[in-house]
Amino acid sequence: MADFTKEIERRKTFGIISHPDAGKTTLTEKLLLFGGAIQEAGAVKSNKIKKGATSDFMEIERQRGISVATSVLAFEYRDHKINILDTPGHKDFAEDTYRTLTAVDSVIVVIDVAKGVEEQTEKLVQVCRMRNIPMLVFINKLDREGKDAFDLLDEVEQKLGLTVCPLSLPIGMGSDFQGIYNIWEKNIQLFLEEKKQKVGETIKFEDINDSKIDEVIGEKAAATLRDELELVESVYPEFNREDYMNGNLQPVFFGSALNNFGVRELLDAFIDIAPQPQPKESETRLVKPEEKNFTGFVFKIHANMDPKHRDRLAFVKIVSGTFKRNENYLLVRENKKMKFSSPNAFFADKKEVVDESFPGDIVGLHDTGNFRIGDTLTAGEKISFKGIPSFSPEHFRYINNDDPLKAKQLAKGIDQLMDEGVAQLFTLEMNNRKIIGTVGALQYEVIQYRLEHEYGAKCTYEPLSIHKACWIEADEKSEEFKEFARLKQRFMARDKYGQRVFLADSSFTIHMTQEKFPNVKLHFISEFRTHTS
Repeated sequence: MADFTKEIERRKTFGIISHPDAGKTTLTEKLLLFGGAIQEAGAVKSNKIKKGATSDFMEIERQRGISVATSVLAFEYRDHKINILDTPGHKDFAEDTYRTLTAVDSVIVVIDVAKGVEEQTEKLVQVCRMRNIPMLVFINKLDREGKDAFDLLDEVEQKLGLTVCPLSLPIGMGSDFQGIYNIWEKNIQLFLEEKKQKVGETIKFEDINDSKIDEVIGEKAAATLRDELELVESVYPEFNREDYMNGNLQPVFFGSALNNFGVRELLDAFIDIAPQPQPKESETRLVKPEEKNFTGFVFKIHANMDPKHRDRLAFVKIVSGTFKRNENYLLVRENKKMKFSSPNAFFADKKEVVDESFPGDIVGLHDTGNFRIGDTLTAGEKISFKGIPSFSPEHFRYINNDDPLKAKQLAKGIDQLMDEGVAQLFTLEMNNRKIIGTVGALQYEVIQYRLEHEYGAKCTYEPLSIHKACWIEADEKSEEFKEFARLKQRFMARDKYGQRVFLADSSFTIHMTQEKFPNVKLHFISEFRTHTS
């Protein structure tokens, strides 16, 4: 038992979130570099460095230099097992990111020093705050000209509504950037330009008034640093772990991920303060990691991890107990026992079979089509974990088959991609035409590309002016519902799971429908049954 408790304590599972281009994937690479998991880090801009970033493994990601899918990476560092979930920053893939945030115990928010807080960061931080997820902030790209450190701290407080507590401070910025003073460990790490991909030397100082600091960084910079540290002490709260754990205080680090700068400090402090695997609410009770029976939930499904084999992988976050290979587990929704002979642990696109996994770990289970996003797996108990919503899409298009001989491949491809949660499928009740709804327009390109390259099927799209998909909750035998269905028959559809959906063409239509048919409830989230029951 002691070993089991120790395994839980040594795990840290976190996500990295940011606006596109703030350097999230680069930071992920550098964390792996410090963890000794990779020898050389590849920046995401694919044309500059031929080696692609470890966490970007879909062809379309390599071409575009963006992360499309959430990838899972694990490495060992200072006797801890670190699981990173690298999420897509691009807003067109926001839903994947929201779902991933249900599987992390803490988050690192990456902010670009020049651009400050951007729109996508605001949205993602809002989701973290709703769930009280502990957050650490990393202000990146300090080797470029950017905003003043204190202006940035103010912006983070005002725009994101956070209470910040700087644990490091930059010495200069852009062309004057000399290094970082680490408040957490009381030392200075110097920035040596010629060693860009290697880490500069670190000098420890017990006392900030040590005259050696003046020799190392120059009198002017040393005087500024002392003033700024005084300001930090008088203006910002002292770090308190309990406040951080409850989501009420956010430590801030400065650095430059591309130049390996400030990354080790971030990782070391993270290991000291970040939470171990946390309990999770199910619909009936709170499930704690140290319980001996296994429970876990599917937060992501990825088809064709390996294009040579048509396989789907369900990503399962382990909430409690030990997950063992070849044991029987219950898929609660289907009330069906299943066992897995080759559960995978991840290192980006490299996978290895594991015999046992512990709370906080993410395992990949090969799936032939049994799983849906949000499914709960247990050792036998019938519980369901809460909170993996599907939002109403923002964009809608008809999908047409471009090659009549490949109808089967197209149907299979659409089916599998929808299970992945890439987009949502609606079938009109009137004529069975298929409509694909997505959160962002870029998803259509990804779907088209993947259908062709992974399933050998070609599709075209036709525009459709729909404002929102509304899931219907009503007594289908009532006269009111029958009248509603008759009037709106052109807009009545079913989602992939057979739930009735009304495709409204404008917010005015929704408003009028709700007035005219008060007992026909319209929901914009598909999980409403679990939300309202």
